[in-house]
Amino acid sequence: MSRGRAWPSPPTRVKHLIGLAAATLAVVLTALPIAAGGWPADGRGQLGAWCLVGGAACIYLWWYPPALVVGPLLMLAPLFLGPDMPTIGLVVLVAYAALVAERFEGRGAWVAGVAAAGYLATSYVVTGDDSPGLLILVVPGYLAGTALRMRRRTAEALAERGRELERERERYTAVAVRNERARIARELHDIVGHALSVMVVQAAAGQRLVDRTPGAAMAALDVIAAAARQGRSDLQQLIQLLGGDEVAARDLGLVDEIVGAASRSGLAVSCQIDGNDDVDEDVAHVAFRVVQESLTNALRHAPGSAVRVLLRPGAAALTVRVENAPAPVGPHPGLVGTGRGLDGLRERVLSGGGSFAAGPTPDGGWTVEATIAL
Repeated sequence: MSRGRAWPSPPTRVKHLIGLAAATLAVVLTALPIAAGGWPADGRGQLGAWCLVGGAACIYLWWYPPALVVGPLLMLAPLFLGPDMPTIGLVVLVAYAALVAERFEGRGAWVAGVAAAGYLATSYVVTGDDSPGLLILVVPGYLAGTALRMRRRTAEALAERGRELERERERYTAVAVRNERARIARELHDIVGHALSVMVVQAAAGQRLVDRTPGAAMAALDVIAAAARQGRSDLQQLIQLLGGDEVAARDLGLVDEIVGAASRSGLAVSCQIDGNDDVDEDVAHVAFRVVQESLTNALRHAPGSAVRVLLRPGAAALTVRVENAPAPVGPHPGLVGTGRGLDGLRERVLSGGGSFAAGPTPDGGWTVEATIAL
């Protein structure tokens, strides 16, 4: 299949109307003075007159580059064939100069400028007219067309930049929504996962103890109720945050609360804070989530094991270390997590410029250590 020149898309009705009006005016301005002075009788003169009229009519196709080449060439013919171009017909040449400069870009604009200069030189050589009138008319038209082209290109570039900014805004909005969903998912995982783990472990213990030790089974029910209330309270705070409401300031006292709740759930957990516990509430919240997730994992995978929580505030960071001993031998629920807890903690800590590490200890236990930037 042959590859032809891809001209602009078919013109709209507005382009047709503009071209028809401009061509009609150009033909009238060119033909009437010739007719008023007497239509040439000889064949060469008639051919030149028709070339003038045809060149003026080519303005009808002002959006097609070929028409902007053929039109001025037709109007050049009377220089050799006659009759003399009417003075008012120079307006058509000015229009062509402006259209050529506006439509042709890059090298085409330079070629068009050279062609216009050649046209002027040819006119001076053939007619012997050294009057600057044609130059005074055509050059400003060409410069005006060049200015219009530059303005059009600037407008197109601004429009394209506007579209790019709109696409970037949409992408940014999608990323922001995705990040916010991930943040909400992490919060829900921490809240619901911890509460459910406590309730499942205590429910299993209560089932084993209900016949032999009713008092211990009642204590397990109390722990389940407390875990449910705490989970509901945390969910209410999350809903308030999402709704834009103010919530109570958070500090490292939250860690003491979660450690106390874990102790009542059956974990032998201890907590130690080395240094001043006055830290920013966002840092305290991240530390709380690190301790909460670590205790939840210990409760899932090593219930009954000893857990040691250490918080060490420093000048530039807060270090949180949670280490649990190996799981004692014996039956335990063996709860399976979602696999998102540690990943969520890592994202929390790293997003604030800290560091995070989690892994087994040599004796078979597990350690989580996070350095939270202040």
